[in-house]
Amino acid sequence: MALSISILYGSVRDGRLGIRFAKYLEQALKARGHKPVLIDPLEYDLPLLRKRYSDYKPGEKIPANLAKLHDILASSDAYLLVSAEYNHTAPPALTNLLDHFYAEYAQKPSAIATYSYGPFGGVRAAMTLRAMLGELGCGSIQKTLPCPAVHEAFDETGKPNDAAAWQKRSDGFLEQLEWYAEALKAARGKAKKK
Repeated sequence: MALSISILYGSVRDGRLGIRFAKYLEQALKARGHKPVLIDPLEYDLPLLRKRYSDYKPGEKIPANLAKLHDILASSDAYLLVSAEYNHTAPPALTNLLDHFYAEYAQKPSAIATYSYGPFGGVRAAMTLRAMLGELGCGSIQKTLPCPAVHEAFDETGKPNDAAAWQKRSDGFLEQLEWYAEALKAARGKAKKK
């Protein structure tokens, strides 16, 4: 089953390297027959949260970037977050993006891929994101996908330096996300018919 999966990338810093990891995951999902959409916060330029999408009243003008993101997120079957670790937590660009929405995430799974320049792969950010994603209604799958030394793991296009090793590492992670996405999509479909 082809799934619509939003990849939420979390950095807007100069010289950011995690975009390589996000591109790799986008390519891996396409190779598995899915329809990924890479959401780069630099392209949407969301302001600091003052008003969630759902806070706009009928007839009120909604900013175009917010409306476009709503459409993408609402039509997604699952979410894959690609996060660095800033001060033992997720970067503000990612949490700000997540906070602009709520109902769009309901009853859909999420997965967390983290990265770092150093040896730990951003795993502490994954732990803080788990709590946030659960509260948003899109609980994360059990597996995570950490990437230490991201600058050495992928080139600028997302091509891995060791394709076989990265496929082996990411296959189980993506299979688990697919399982939950398919199961919850079917359950949402049954609930709509009632």
